[in-house]
Amino acid sequence: MSLKAIGLVVVVVLLYVLHQDIWFWRSARPLVFGFLPVGLAYHGAYCIATALLMWVLTRVAWPHHLDLSSAEDAEDNRR
Repeated sequence: MSLKAIGLVVVVVLLYVLHQDIWFWRSARPLVFGFLPVGLAYHGAYCIATALLMWVLTRVAWPHHLDLSSAEDAEDNRR
């Protein structure tokens, strides 16, 4: 396993662990931007981080042979 793959696995596991936000369960305070409960703000930031990770995973770790077979199938359908 390459160092890049190990790093991606570590980031995925880290985000999985961070999803369990047990530190904001008991109180809605402090408010972020004066109106947003901290737990909701945390979850919004977590969703953005997860979306960015998924973008990185599809750009870096996507198996290229899957794209090649799809392109070949599309070309065969055009004939």
